Amino acid sequence: MAKHNDTGTWGEQIVTDYLTAKGYAIRERQWRLNHLEIDIIATKDDEIAFVEVKTRSNADTDPLEAINRRKMAHMGAAATAYMQQFDIPLKPRFDVAAITGTPSDYHLRYIADAFFPPLKTY
Repeated sequence: MAKHNDTGTWGEQIVTDYLTAKGYAIRERQWRLNHLEIDIIATKDDEIAFVEVKTRSNADTDPLEAINRRKMAHMGAAATAYMQQFDIPLKPRFDVAAITGTPSDYHLRYIADAFFPPLKTY
């Protein structure tokens, strides 16, 4: 496995542990449907959180810069597909987690309800 994949998997585990400690139930990790993908899907109370995780070992780069309009639109499409496939009656929200550092020294920034996916324009 490539080093960047190891870093991403490590970051997703940090966020999974964080959410579990906050009382969330983890429904999925790395859920995929065709070209759509969501890093973590978690539920708590009447909400379902679709979480995008960005991990960087270099603290000089901001992981959140990688979340652009296109990524948000893909997450919206993936969330819609997931909710329809499993007939989910919960209120959706889109969260973002940014991790910088190494396993021995890292910083986690978690933003709940970080964005609303852009509407598709024709």
